[in-house]
Amino acid sequence: MNLSLIDISIVFSYLVITLFLGFWLSKRASKNLEAYFLGGNTIKWYYLGLSNASGMFDISGTMWTVTIVFVYGLKSAWIPWLWPVWNQIFVMVFLAIWMRRSNTMTGAQWITFRFGEGKGGRLSHIIVVLFAVVSVIGFIAYFVEGIGKFAATFFSWDLSTTILGLHLTSQEVYAFIIIAITTIYTMKGGMYSVVSTEVLQFLIMTVACVSIGIIAFNKVTPEQIEAVIPQGWTNLWPEWNLNLDWSELFPQLNGKIAQDGYQMFGMLLMMMILKGVFASLAGPVPSYDMQRILSTRTPADAAKMSGLTSLVLFIPRYLMIGGLAVLGLVYLKPELMKMGAEPDFEMVLPLAIQEFIPIGIKGILLAGLLAAFMGTFAAFINAAPAYLINDLYKKYLNPEASNKKLIRYSYMSSLLLVIIGLVFGLFAKSLNSLTLWITSSLYGGYAAANVLKWIWWRFNGMGYFWGMLGGLVASIIVPPVFRVFVPGAIDIYMFPVTLIISMSASIAGTLLTKPESMAVLKKFYKQTRPWGFWEPVKRAVIADDPDFVPNKDFWRDCFNVLIGISWQMSMVVLPLFFLSGQYQSAWISLAVLLGTSAVLKFTWYDHIKNIQ
Repeated sequence: MNLSLIDISIVFSYLVITLFLGFWLSKRASKNLEAYFLGGNTIKWYYLGLSNASGMFDISGTMWTVTIVFVYGLKSAWIPWLWPVWNQIFVMVFLAIWMRRSNTMTGAQWITFRFGEGKGGRLSHIIVVLFAVVSVIGFIAYFVEGIGKFAATFFSWDLSTTILGLHLTSQEVYAFIIIAITTIYTMKGGMYSVVSTEVLQFLIMTVACVSIGIIAFNKVTPEQIEAVIPQGWTNLWPEWNLNLDWSELFPQLNGKIAQDGYQMFGMLLMMMILKGVFASLAGPVPSYDMQRILSTRTPADAAKMSGLTSLVLFIPRYLMIGGLAVLGLVYLKPELMKMGAEPDFEMVLPLAIQEFIPIGIKGILLAGLLAAFMGTFAAFINAAPAYLINDLYKKYLNPEASNKKLIRYSYMSSLLLVIIGLVFGLFAKSLNSLTLWITSSLYGGYAAANVLKWIWWRFNGMGYFWGMLGGLVASIIVPPVFRVFVPGAIDIYMFPVTLIISMSASIAGTLLTKPESMAVLKKFYKQTRPWGFWEPVKRAVIADDPDFVPNKDFWRDCFNVLIGISWQMSMVVLPLFFLSGQYQSAWISLAVLLGTSAVLKFTWYDHIKNIQ
């Protein structure tokens, strides 16, 4: 594809601006580790919320989501529960407040706040660092697959080459170039650079999303959509079997559905809810989302930041996703059919942009999609070095290291992790396979120990260490072993196995070792104020401080989580209903959105806005 000079100029201007911001902010970011990784806790919550939303708007995830809307229709709104997408609601309602009260820099540092500095605390600290590094490498590989495929569609230069005997395609070289630019500005500017560029990226992306929604609405009629979709495509509500047959319209899509393994949709939804409750209650994994929470000024700001992320993310994003999906359905079948018996449906997004977006808007859109990728990638490579440098090097190897040395080593660790992730990305099979492994296997191993850390006073550092280690090992070993006995099984069905292994290791490791000291437990409980099974610690805290008020918000939080999930889901389906011509359902979704917003204003926002 040959881009116009106008479009190329817009894209390259954006890349130059992001590099300029990174170097311009480098002096402020290099003061100390707090400034580099947390922005010195001075960044306003609404900037962090916009930054967090931009960081979740990655190109790989967008390509995957356009594909599932194209294939599964309105039922695709449930499939992101694989992550689960509503973990942000748990964070918004109560977990962001609990986490920000720690006043720590990283998730690993938070672990020593919970379990102390004894053997269990140290081992737990190390295993969280290991998990953070493994997950970041997995996500970098995921980003490589998406951004390379995207860039090779739009830039026509043949950059294929051979380095050290390894042949690299143009797709892989494009991915390396874009990742190198992102790595440079993030390394130089730290959290200041990440947030500043991501706020800019969010604004560009919103313009692009609205533009695509308008183009799709004008180019596609409900009658055209009805002519190219099978019965059930516009049905949101899940059934036990998927009941979506493309045989007469696009037979290759039946092969895609079989490959994804989503035919037993009711079972899939049950697994996603089971996994989702545990994964959401576990809290954010040690990555960019947690860094945003720890970067806020107060616990109330942390909750408001998380709420804003959901509020500004879903409607613009799904205007783009729904728009590209319906354009692809109506107009791109011939192009996809040219790919042979197994079309690459992950190409729907770039092909739709290539075909339908006019000059100028295309440049803004490409800059926005690059921004989305770069924002998410930058957030990960800002978060991960904090674990290696602050939580390993400074804590165990060189506590007296100068700020200059720590920042320099942060640059080096960022570069090392990116290189390792790039190597893994070369061997990725597809976005879907990476998505399923990250969301179901890797995060499945994280859930058990991280739920227990919040709600059970007896749970100790040794239990956490063995639970996390068991989960991490299970997430790597269980999938290939499981498929020997159940060929073709997808990772989400392995979650219960991984959860049981991790939960058993957590409980055994706890009960076979001593509890943490009451001093450590009292400090954590009094400062964090979680609900759960904390009775012995609560009595000890009240004995020391009779004015202490325990957390009595369990039922309020449960109610707000349920309302919040409905609130978030209405923002997902509203653009999809609207762009697919289901206008009555779109009005109902809007009513649900307004009603749940009103409820959350009184039951959540008014409650947390002055919380400490």
